[in-house]
Amino acid sequence: MKALRRESIVYGALLLLLALVLGQLGFFDPTRLSRGVVNLITFSKDMIPPDVTILPLAGRALFETVQMAFAGTFLGFLLSLPLGILGTRTLFPPPFVLTVRVIVGVIRTIPSLLWAVLFVIVVGLGPLAGTLALAFYTVGYLAKLYAEFFEGVDPEIVEAAKGVGANRLHLARFVIWPESANSVLSQLLFMFEYNIRASAILGFVGAGGIGFYMQAYLNTLSYQRLATLLMMIFALVLAMDLLSTWIRKRYLPTT
Repeated sequence: MKALRRESIVYGALLLLLALVLGQLGFFDPTRLSRGVVNLITFSKDMIPPDVTILPLAGRALFETVQMAFAGTFLGFLLSLPLGILGTRTLFPPPFVLTVRVIVGVIRTIPSLLWAVLFVIVVGLGPLAGTLALAFYTVGYLAKLYAEFFEGVDPEIVEAAKGVGANRLHLARFVIWPESANSVLSQLLFMFEYNIRASAILGFVGAGGIGFYMQAYLNTLSYQRLATLLMMIFALVLAMDLLSTWIRKRYLPTT
């Protein structure tokens, strides 16, 4: 009963804190909320019917978005895999691991949109900036997860391999990778799904892809054309979710 009472107190305190924060943010302001509903209805009406005349242009922009997501994800994967290994405590001494994790933490601190702004300054407008932005964001995200996956490998297996003379390279290749490959590849698929969605926004800062046209249609109040782009992005994300689910079931068994 005491444990149940403590849990009730904790949950009640969290709900109270949530209510206070939402109140400060204006969540319980009826005037503001009603005005927002009216604006949403008006915006939705202006998007109907979608303008299908832009489908050829939107298709090319969407293909560019997929290219950015694919290249950025797998370039980031190729960089994050060795960083994940270098950040594994069972393979390297703590000072070295700490240095690697600090570097990864700094990379992860910067969101993909800010990376896009930085690379637009460095390499100019276009999809290359978006690809590099997604790659760096992917490195920051995956390298941390991969280091945790690698450290989660049964230490008895690692010690047994060390006992027969395995060096760090052998441990990484023949022990750690086989034991964590499913988790590594599963997170890679998730990252690709995320980057598909993220790459659609990077065009807002000039980093290529369908986001460039989304910004243009928003600025010119061309909501019917914007609706077409949103429908295409929705279809793409849904297709990627289905493909990812199929790949996980087919090639990444859980047992």
